[in-house]
Amino acid sequence: MSLKIRLARAGSKKRPYYHIVVADARSPRDGRFLEIIGSWNPMLAKDAERVKVDSERAAHWLGHGAQATDRVLRFLDQAGVSKRDTRNNPTKGLPGKKAQERLAMAKQAEEEAAAKAAEAAAAAAAPAEEAASE
Repeated sequence: MSLKIRLARAGSKKRPYYHIVVADARSPRDGRFLEIIGSWNPMLAKDAERVKVDSERAAHWLGHGAQATDRVLRFLDQAGVSKRDTRNNPTKGLPGKKAQERLAMAKQAEEEAAAKAAEAAAAAAAPAEEAASE
């Protein structure tokens, strides 16, 4: 049986409250579970105690092969039970392919307009220089 340490939603509509549970991976989110090992109340202020985890039971279940979900792994890392590797995605903030094409086209059009303006300025300056030299 593959076990997951995950969140099970409780609370009312628009007032979430989550239990940190150990459950079979095939059971539904709010369905059958083996044990409640903590809770998370995201409605509390960030400086309040939002997460409560029984670290001994979490370590026990991790030792028995349970896999924690990403959010629960964050909580366990803060509690010092498990280590969560930091993620790095340097391309996440970059625009998409089409947006990059539009930016390239706009830059090219801007360069062409600047070149035409420079040519027009040079052409206007050339007759003025000839008149001044005479």
